Amino acid sequence: MIQFSRRKYDLEERTVRSAEQIIDFVKTINKTAVTRRIISQLVSATASIGANYCEATEAESKRDFIHKIAISKKEIKESKHWLRLLARSNPEHIEIIRKYYQESHELLLIFSKIIQSSKKSRN
Repeated sequence: MIQFSRRKYDLEERTVRSAEQIIDFVKTINKTAVTRRIISQLVSATASIGANYCEATEAESKRDFIHKIAISKKEIKESKHWLRLLARSNPEHIEIIRKYYQESHELLLIFSKIIQSSKKSRN
């Protein structure tokens, strides 16, 4: 794995790493009619978290920033949804899926706090 950032805590790097781990993991899942759709949606949602965060860091206004962060938050919630369905369709992978679900939950808390703090500082 290539690490592009040397900062101790880098949210952009964390979101990319999370998406990379999901991509690597879903490659191990047996592909069926059910799992193909779930995997596709999960990869899309997880990749979008970081992409929208990158857009937020280049926002043209505080309002634009909050909007992009809110989109990332929605993608996190969607990721949690697809992880839950993936766990249902692949109970043999429940432990690893729980780990990814926990990471998604932590990101949700972080992005929620960013939105809350940004709205406060805007007012």
